[in-house]
Amino acid sequence: MRKTLFKKYLGITSSVILVSFLILSLVMLIFVSGYWKNEKRSLLHKNAESVAGIAETSVITVKRKEYTLDATRMQAFVMAFAQNIDSDIFITNLGGKPLLAAYGSGGDVDGTKKVGPDVMRQTLGGRYSAEGTLGGIYKRPYYIVGVPITVQAPDGPTAIGAVFAAYNTSSFNAFRWEMVKIFLLAAIAAFLVAFCIVWLFSYRMVQPLRNMAAAARAFGEGNFSVRVAVSSQDEIGQLAAAFNNMADSLASGENARRNFIANVSHELKTPMTTIAGFIDGILDGTIPPEREKHYLTIVSQEVKRLSRLVHTMLNLSRIDSGELRLHPARFDLTNTILVALLSFEQKIEAKHIAVQGLENAESLFVDGDPDMIHQVVYNLIDNAVKFTNEGGYIRISVTDKPDRTVVSIENSGPGIPPDELPLVFDRFYKTDKSRSQERNGLGLGLYIVRTIIHLHGGEITAQSEQNKYCRFEFWLPKKIEPHGRGEERRLVDTTADDPPAPDQ
Repeated sequence: MRKTLFKKYLGITSSVILVSFLILSLVMLIFVSGYWKNEKRSLLHKNAESVAGIAETSVITVKRKEYTLDATRMQAFVMAFAQNIDSDIFITNLGGKPLLAAYGSGGDVDGTKKVGPDVMRQTLGGRYSAEGTLGGIYKRPYYIVGVPITVQAPDGPTAIGAVFAAYNTSSFNAFRWEMVKIFLLAAIAAFLVAFCIVWLFSYRMVQPLRNMAAAARAFGEGNFSVRVAVSSQDEIGQLAAAFNNMADSLASGENARRNFIANVSHELKTPMTTIAGFIDGILDGTIPPEREKHYLTIVSQEVKRLSRLVHTMLNLSRIDSGELRLHPARFDLTNTILVALLSFEQKIEAKHIAVQGLENAESLFVDGDPDMIHQVVYNLIDNAVKFTNEGGYIRISVTDKPDRTVVSIENSGPGIPPDELPLVFDRFYKTDKSRSQERNGLGLGLYIVRTIIHLHGGEITAQSEQNKYCRFEFWLPKKIEPHGRGEERRLVDTTADDPPAPDQ
């Protein structure tokens, strides 16, 4: 039988409650029993002293140091006290022989027996209190209290006898059993109520976990649309919320993976179709000889495009495996920006874009991996050229601060929608295709850019106002430490004719 968390929690909690009730009942029973015994003994003692006091006033002096009791008067008092406290009361002489007795408890008494000398010695000495048979007078145990009867003799107080009050222990045992039954009934009732509450609480606590387990199984089957209801703000609710966030990330990652596969398929198919068509045309003579060079140039461009695609995928694999390493060197950051900008001269002139911010640029040397930083700048400028509106501007600034160097690349144009701005650095992410001017690319460019900047210990941010501008700003620390050893590894092979462009 499968032992679920619900059963474990319910069993443990119920057991703790049950044991707690039993311990509480036991403690209460001991406390009540002790209290009842003390109260009963106190009552016996008070009544015994009262009888002794009355007996002292009922003493008749026969002659010097010889006394007798008014038996008729005392018998009435003794009987009244015995019936009032439901106990036995009897008076003995100094030898322990009972003189007067009233058995309010209806006990089985042997009237021929005497109180033992040890008991009499303790009683005449002040007070006696014990549980027993009083030397065989009682055939079963009683709670017994004894006090002396004293008179004022010429030479001082003198004991002339004793008063004993006794209560049957069987009455206490009956009382104790009634208390046990009351405690048991109360404990059972309380346990049933507590059990129902614990069952309901356990169910409500475990049910979200069951839902999460079912959702996890659905994820394993490829269904990423399942979510768990968040019904509280406690740890379980926080776990459910975190689970839903994880589900959103998994769903986003799965969608990105599917889009990536679709994009890669498209990116591979298009140039390969072009290459195959032109080569077949040259081989079968469809393309005249004088046009072969033109089409071979196109084939060469498509081959380079395939090469860039492969390099990008390879670099992504290197990032995921942690193989990417920095090789810091001191280089001129301003010159790196200018070199990257010259690569887009034709496109900038074709769109009549005004380049601003570098009119009075001076050399600024920084520490970093020159190839990687070149790739960062190239990708960001490529994005800026690609999305700048006709006749717009690209503004580039380099600021030297005491602890860092800040580079900002801003362009006019449609910008990035506010809801998509936090996602632009995610892998495989591309802006809404219905608004995108460029549909080529895999959505890896800005992800790779951010990875390079993080490897340098810097940060990159994106700001945009839709239909006005878009600005990417990154900073590099003054001192760059190598992240590992080994042969040189670059994020992108800069020996290729054209570095791969990112997707904005």
